[in-house]
Amino acid sequence: MDTAIVSCGCPATLHIPLPPGAQAARHARRTVAGLLALEAASCPSVVAEDLVLIVSELVTNAVLHAKGPYALTIGPEDGRAGVAVSDGSPDLAEHHGDGNRRRPETGGRGLKIVRELGADLFVSRSDIGKQVIAVLTW
Repeated sequence: MDTAIVSCGCPATLHIPLPPGAQAARHARRTVAGLLALEAASCPSVVAEDLVLIVSELVTNAVLHAKGPYALTIGPEDGRAGVAVSDGSPDLAEHHGDGNRRRPETGGRGLKIVRELGADLFVSRSDIGKQVIAVLTW
């Protein structure tokens, strides 16, 4: 899946469908890094790195815990960016970080990482499943 991004000199909102499986996070990271490189004037490189990590964590979480189809929407603006990852599962429980659920030793840190990077997290039902939304301000 190749995505062409062209800057029009104003903040861009990008919405892309994501492939299922491991390639989803890789595709999302590359696409977002490309968008943020074009928006360098409004998004400092340190923030762009954090946003790429946030996207990677949210997409990986969706692919691991929910059924498809998957999609990514990102809208960078001066001083903030919103990231929404959509999936086809209406189950909101996976994303609330239920402390009583046992997690494998190698996982379960994705949303904690997103929060530690300073993003606010929201989960919202959609027509076909849900969206996990992260908003980062700087």
